[in-house]
Amino acid sequence: MSAPVVLTGGRSNYVWRSGDRVVKLYREGCQNPLFANEWGRERSVLLALNGTGMAPRYLAHGTWQGRAWLIYRHVAGSRWHEDAGHVARLLGILHDQTALPDLPAGRNGSRALTEQTREILAQCSTDAGLVSIAPRGVVPPTSQVCLIHGDPVPGNLVAHDGTLTLIDWQCPQLGDPAEDLAMFLSPAMQHLYRGRVLSSEEEMQFGLAYPDRRVVARYYALKPWFHWRMAAYCAWRGDREACDLEVAELQSSRLRSP
Repeated sequence: MSAPVVLTGGRSNYVWRSGDRVVKLYREGCQNPLFANEWGRERSVLLALNGTGMAPRYLAHGTWQGRAWLIYRHVAGSRWHEDAGHVARLLGILHDQTALPDLPAGRNGSRALTEQTREILAQCSTDAGLVSIAPRGVVPPTSQVCLIHGDPVPGNLVAHDGTLTLIDWQCPQLGDPAEDLAMFLSPAMQHLYRGRVLSSEEEMQFGLAYPDRRVVARYYALKPWFHWRMAAYCAWRGDREACDLEVAELQSSRLRSP
């Protein structure tokens, strides 16, 4: 067997590759206000999606010195960088899967997103002027909840053999599918993982390819809250450039509103 190689893509855990296996050792004490880091959720989803190609193949799990580890089959490929429509179709298939009953509920509706954003801002050393630009209005919760990945950013999408696989399932939820759309379309996440934001043509391609028009419409209704929350998260991380990208899109979406 080849010597283990440290994988540097993840931001939350220690990850190594040895041959066709990936070993993930979960960090303790990672208090992230937006992205959970729970090995039990990842294990449950990998088992549930086994054979679908949407997630890596689960192999084993256990503990080492009181910390959880997980082993799954390595997906040989490259990080996603083009064809937003392909991602939209993958997410549409994911959102049509049977929900896992043991997953926590996600934030649902503008009031829940506002509450979460204020919780994030309370942990920031400075609010970067974000409190004053809070979106107005109310978008009610949806009853159309399903299995969502929670973090489908370019770094968690592996392109291989003409298809895509989602990795890093530490924060799946039973939630609003518009959450996954917002995470992928986020200018901050595209900037951090791909090096550039999506063009208007790419965003349009994504919206047209996602199979449920109701979810796309809901994403656009909640768009100001999604950008506000991500701007707060970037402020919490201390990434001013990424924060500014989200603020700019929030302001732009207000100008486009009827």
